[in-house]
Amino acid sequence: MDDAISLSQQYAQGITDPIQELERAFDVIQQVNDSTFISLSIERAYREAHASTERWKAHAPLSLFDGVPIAWKDLFDVQGTVTTAGSKTRVHHAVAQQDADGVMQLTRMGMVNLGKTNLTEFAYSGLGLNPHFGTPKNVVDPRCIPGGSSSGAATSVGQKIVPISMGTDTAGSIRIPASFNGLVGYRSSSSRYSKKGVFPLAASLDSVGPISRSVRDCIVLDQLMLGQIQSNIPSQPQSRKMQIYVDLDMLNHPSVQDCVKHNFLQTIEILQQADIGVVYKRIGAFDQAQTLIDSGQWLGAAEAYTLHEALLHSDQAEFMDQRVRKRLLSAKDTLASSQIHLYQMAQHLKASLKTELAEGYLLTPTTAHTAPELAPLEVDEALFIQTNLNTLRLTMPGSYLDMPSISLPNGTDSNGRSTAILLSSYSGNDQSLLSAALSIEHILHNND
Repeated sequence: MDDAISLSQQYAQGITDPIQELERAFDVIQQVNDSTFISLSIERAYREAHASTERWKAHAPLSLFDGVPIAWKDLFDVQGTVTTAGSKTRVHHAVAQQDADGVMQLTRMGMVNLGKTNLTEFAYSGLGLNPHFGTPKNVVDPRCIPGGSSSGAATSVGQKIVPISMGTDTAGSIRIPASFNGLVGYRSSSSRYSKKGVFPLAASLDSVGPISRSVRDCIVLDQLMLGQIQSNIPSQPQSRKMQIYVDLDMLNHPSVQDCVKHNFLQTIEILQQADIGVVYKRIGAFDQAQTLIDSGQWLGAAEAYTLHEALLHSDQAEFMDQRVRKRLLSAKDTLASSQIHLYQMAQHLKASLKTELAEGYLLTPTTAHTAPELAPLEVDEALFIQTNLNTLRLTMPGSYLDMPSISLPNGTDSNGRSTAILLSSYSGNDQSLLSAALSIEHILHNND
């Protein structure tokens, strides 16, 4: 498997070393020559790679991922660099004086910080377009969008520049680009990792997590983020009776493409053949959250507007992506009572969800459609708006309910574009979810 754990094993066997891998990564960046990265930390990366190489030679790595290159969505503070948040309005801001907590933690574990990846401006779209720094190319079909907002996080992994990249997710920004690029994306529970030093979008919904090539990489990264230095390679999951809930009615929404429906139903058959318990049932809390969102009630909209209010009403606003600007401004008249109602409803539904799911997991498609082509979206604003809504539709309820979720690739359409499934649990049940996702990934790989 071409993932971070495999790379670590090659370090241990002396097949390669962190310096060679870093040089290979920079070579790929030059060859690809697209918009995946906003900035590179070349001097720092070489310094870290040299130190890691010496530790591996001495058989004293700091962790399993010592020397593994990692990229950071440009919402994370990296000392000595500007955190642009994908916006032209921030390129002249002061450089960060220290690393974000997550950067600091993984640096202590020996990981090599390669640079900062591209994103939708202020992380406020699920499509991944950026007129300021360019739009990264989808790694499955270069004519298509990468998904967002963690666009560069996905393409940096998909192009095999790094085996793992850190993103953020407020409404689907890790899960969507993972889905569109055939990768694994893990949205953690909002409070699982520190967000100190991470530029926010909507504080009550923001989450941090990786895009990778395997669930086992996500498990090891989770351990390292939590300070568990003695991380073990996740073993093949033990056979255990698992129960997943599926609501087939959600496949009948007009936004769901036939290929997504077909691959999802085929995945269910594969899981059933592997003795996974499938219960066809509507999860009330998720369904109510979906209804709220479909009616235009989104908790993050007013939070995002409030965060950017001063910028939106300044002369600098003309330098913003106007699609992002309009979407932010659309929430300016949100009533305080409406926002408070959404906060209260979220707390109620989270409690209901935990009771409904109990020891089971919710399985849905990650996105209702495969990655659409970029060119029409750049010129047709109405198409952009509708496509963005359709793209975010199946991930937003999980964000509203703070559901830890993992997106796993589960096939392609007739054009070879990726589809994905989304396995989700209730807030705080991350460790159990990761274990279940490892089992499902193993079943799907064995069926290939």
